[in-house]
Amino acid sequence: MGSSIVSLLGPVEIRNLADKLDLRPTKRLGQNFVIDGGTVRRIVRVAEVSSEDVVIEVGPGLGSLTLALLPEVRQVIAVEIDPVLATQLPLTVADRAPSLADRLTVVQADAMRVRPGQLGRAPTALVANLPYNVAVPVVLHLLEVLPSLSRGLVMVQSEVADRMAAGPGSKVYGVPSVKAAWYADVRRAGPVGRTVFWPAPNVDSGLVAMSRREPPETTASREEVFAVVDAAFAQRRKTLRAALASWAGSAAAAEVALRAAGIDPSERGEQLRVEDFARIAENRP
Repeated sequence: MGSSIVSLLGPVEIRNLADKLDLRPTKRLGQNFVIDGGTVRRIVRVAEVSSEDVVIEVGPGLGSLTLALLPEVRQVIAVEIDPVLATQLPLTVADRAPSLADRLTVVQADAMRVRPGQLGRAPTALVANLPYNVAVPVVLHLLEVLPSLSRGLVMVQSEVADRMAAGPGSKVYGVPSVKAAWYADVRRAGPVGRTVFWPAPNVDSGLVAMSRREPPETTASREEVFAVVDAAFAQRRKTLRAALASWAGSAAAAEVALRAAGIDPSERGEQLRVEDFARIAENRP
C-alpha cells in the first residue's frame, strides 16, 4: 500500500516536535519516542495488519508508529493519556499524511481504564510501543475488555517480553505469562535496540506477538482462575500446598484441591500451565 504518501518522523522531526510542545519525555509515563523509520516499518510488517484492520495503538506519543500504520490499515484508534500529545497527534498526521487523516481517531484516556464504548469501533489488532511500566496490565486489560482484538504486537522492555512469552518451567514464567496465556498464544517476535529511541533507554526492548485463542474450557470463572495464579506465585519458593494454603483455607485443604485436580502438592507454580490452574480453581474447597 502507498506508504509513499506518508512522511515518517526521524530524529530531527521528533526533537523539533518535542521542542515545539516544550516536551521533556517523562520517566513517570515511561516515554521513549521511536526516532527510527525502519523500526516502525518493521513493527507494522511483523504485526501483519491489513486494510481490513482497525488498530488500537496505546501511547502513540509523537506519532512515529501511527504514521507508519495509517497507510496499511482501515483505522487507527490512538489512546493517549497525555493531553498535549493527544492534541498534537491529529495535527502531525494532517501535516505529514493529509490524505489519511480521516483514518485516525484519537481518544484521550488512560489505557488501563479504557472501555469499548469510548473507542467508536471494535479494534481487531493492538499495535503499540508500550510504556514499560504499565505494559503487562495494559495488555491484560485490553484483552479482557476488547474481545474483538484477535491479535497484537507490542514493543516492551526486553525482560517484560521474556516474561509475557515464557512457558512453564522457565525461570521467568510467572503471573504475566499465565494470565496472557489465558487469552492468547504469546511469543517473542524479535529484539529492538536502544538507539532507535529518544531518549535512549538503558534497557533493551523486544517485540511480543499475540494471537487470541479460546480460554481453557473450565467451569471456573476467569477471576477464580486468576486468584489461584496470584496465590501460587505470591511466594515463588513455596510448594503449591503451602502457597495455596490461604486461598484454600489451610494447607491440608489446598492439598485436597490439588490432588482432586490431579496435581502433585509438592510442585511449584512455575511448573503449571494455565489449564492446570483452571482445574485447581474448579476444585476449590
